[in-house]
Amino acid sequence: MSPRRSPGAVRRALAPAGGGRVGPTSGRRRALGQHFLRDPAVADRIVSLVAPTTRDVVVEIGPGDGALTALLAGTGARLVAVEVDRPLAAFLRERFAGVARVEVVEADARRFDYRALRDLRPDRGGRALAVGNLPYSVGTAILQALVAAGPGIDEMALMLQKEVAARVAAPPGGKSYGSLSLLVQMACDVRLAFSVGPGAFRPPPLVDSAVVHLRALAAPRVPPGAAAGFERLVRAAFSRRRKTLANAVAGGLGLPPERARDLIASAGIDPGRRAETLSLAEFAELAARFVPGGGLGGDPS
Repeated sequence: MSPRRSPGAVRRALAPAGGGRVGPTSGRRRALGQHFLRDPAVADRIVSLVAPTTRDVVVEIGPGDGALTALLAGTGARLVAVEVDRPLAAFLRERFAGVARVEVVEADARRFDYRALRDLRPDRGGRALAVGNLPYSVGTAILQALVAAGPGIDEMALMLQKEVAARVAAPPGGKSYGSLSLLVQMACDVRLAFSVGPGAFRPPPLVDSAVVHLRALAAPRVPPGAAAGFERLVRAAFSRRRKTLANAVAGGLGLPPERARDLIASAGIDPGRRAETLSLAEFAELAARFVPGGGLGGDPS
């Protein structure tokens, strides 16, 4: 295995001609909610979270003008950069034409086949990784597509709008905790890695960003056969946050209130609680009542 070069050396070697020139469609990217990462220290921290090696395959989402792409390419991992904008994809292909193991794919990251990544690993013992500065406008949809790949992706380091990142990593009990928290955490261990200010981007956004670090569970905390019912239950519970759990679930699922209260009580949960106070394990216990054959799988912590 060849020694890894320092991020600074990689950046200098792969820097585009003419300094920090911008990709050809930066105005259109802004319309999509994408702000180009320009702070090398932030790029270094993101890549370091997953630390790719020559044994791994990495999918980069929303490569922009290549700030993260350059660092990822320098690790020696096989890199698939997914870019939806045709002129910008062509710009990236030209920039990285001479760099081994880099492929630029013109595709919508919300519909990309992430489950197929494992077949692209240079080494069967390597990992499938996802890295990206996700466009604000479609960041949640892309995250959901990544999570849906299950153990097809081992680990992720993703930049999101800070408010969204807080929701993804939120524990029970606060305003940030909701359906997005549960639907990601049922499949992944999640932590909020660090925050990023507007000055790290070109153009600077009007809001702060944050990076989340996710590790896919070998077995999801909710069995695959119960996942759809679990999702319906969770979305119903949070559809009326100001109502009690029983009333929210009854309204969201179209059940008689008394039936909803009885099912919740049968799980040992007070029907008068609010949805944001329930842990993932408690929601999984509820799914076992509302969805025959459902229930808790994996680690309930």
